[in-house]
Amino acid sequence: MSHQPAHQPVIDGFEFASAGATQQGVWPLSDFPRLRDVLATDAGEVTYEITGLRDERERPSLRLKVSGTLALRCQRCLEPMPFSVQTDEILVLAATLAEIHAEPASTNAPDRVVAGREMALRELIEDELILAVPYAPRHERCIAVVADDMKKTSPFAGLRGLMRKH
Repeated sequence: MSHQPAHQPVIDGFEFASAGATQQGVWPLSDFPRLRDVLATDAGEVTYEITGLRDERERPSLRLKVSGTLALRCQRCLEPMPFSVQTDEILVLAATLAEIHAEPASTNAPDRVVAGREMALRELIEDELILAVPYAPRHERCIAVVADDMKKTSPFAGLRGLMRKH
């Protein structure tokens, strides 16, 4: 077993899992190009912890925890809104994509990923963040004046008047 530095942006998935290695750190949001499209601003950072382990079926796995606050854009008022992320996922490693497809699909099964000698931690963290983001983020209590105005006047109000005359 080789000694690993405190922070490695790339890990050997199977070796990391077999060694029961752990790594944690802080990653700036500006380093996630795919996530930036859904953010109001990429200022800030997330903390992560990745641990190698074996799942209940003794398969090599990674436990990935990611937490932080993302600035998403509310889909009602288009203003930035804080969104807290707290993920804790088990990623079961596979040698090939065929190995993943050979297993029956199940919504209760842990996620599977193809492991390699050079797995980019940034991509694993970014995938978790993207999966945590709601499809259409909205404030719970939105100050969307536009949305309230739209509720008061239906776009079909004029048609309703025409239909009553006939």
